[in-house]
Amino acid sequence: MPVATEDEAMETLVTPQMVTSKGVWGPETVSHPVSLSDIRKWAIAVYWPETPSRLFWDEEYARTTRWGGVVAPEDFNPFGWPIRTTPAPFAGGLPGKAPQKGENVLNGGQVDTFFTRIRPGDVITERTRLADWEERTGRLGLTLFLRHEAEWHNQVRELVKRRLATSIWY
Repeated sequence: MPVATEDEAMETLVTPQMVTSKGVWGPETVSHPVSLSDIRKWAIAVYWPETPSRLFWDEEYARTTRWGGVVAPEDFNPFGWPIRTTPAPFAGGLPGKAPQKGENVLNGGQVDTFFTRIRPGDVITERTRLADWEERTGRLGLTLFLRHEAEWHNQVRELVKRRLATSIWY
């Protein structure tokens, strides 16, 4: 009698937890208030060695622009400073132990869409959810493409950013 291969024995990488959480927004994470100094330091770091736009650090100049004041670069991350969060689920197997089927994870890329600009004083709230998935068999066997969605809103609930990210589990 033939023995089933590992891929044949494992019919799906989709867990019951994934099925029940699909489309459900998880707990929110709230940033510290964004300061002018946070924006200035971020701009200096990401534009180095060039000088960042005066829009990101010069209050007098920024008041003369269509923004009416300093705004953060679109790639600014108000969560780049430590805040209390729940730990992320561990992926990739345990140290010293080979990963099991479905524990290998690759970054499949992301797409960010920007809406309202972040300004000094803003408090950003992030929420995330498992948007959907697609499972198929490829060169590496059974493979799961997970798509997560994240949204950032400011303190008046204006949408700041939406991210669609893909992770590949095999």
